[in-house]
Amino acid sequence: MFRSYLRLALFALGLLVGVQAPGFIADYSKRVDAHRLESEQGLKSFRDTAKRFFNGDLYALVNHYEASDDPVMRSDAQSVGYLVDRASYLELEWQAMQQPWYGQVWHLATAADRELMDETYSAYRYQVLLAPEAIAWGLVCALLLAWLVESLLLIGLMLGGGRTRNVQRRHWR
Repeated sequence: MFRSYLRLALFALGLLVGVQAPGFIADYSKRVDAHRLESEQGLKSFRDTAKRFFNGDLYALVNHYEASDDPVMRSDAQSVGYLVDRASYLELEWQAMQQPWYGQVWHLATAADRELMDETYSAYRYQVLLAPEAIAWGLVCALLLAWLVESLLLIGLMLGGGRTRNVQRRHWR
């Protein structure tokens, strides 16, 4: 009987962990979008200047700043270059998060920005979403966790980790 309850508790734990995935993915996506919009806002005046003098090419503007004789302009070239690179990077990150769910999961698992991931994790509040994708994630995680533990226990029993009949009889008397 205890074993059955343990299995149910394990399944419930897997379910609760699984329903967190869509919420975390959504939070990460929102964080990327917020950083992207903030980055675009910071580049707005530089974009206007690039449109006026360099056909909208921000890198040409940066190159112009770097080639200037004025040390202040050269110093600003580095700052503006960083802003342009960051905006481009955040745009790519945002595009990656516009993929179907499996593409988003793959991106988060393999190529997500570590800093944004840490920010998202530290601000994340556990939630139980009752959206269909959250329910699906929960069931899949619960079944996988239950299957994994059952398989490990079965392997343990097969390798001699189980009790002999004499030991079992002695404990049930």
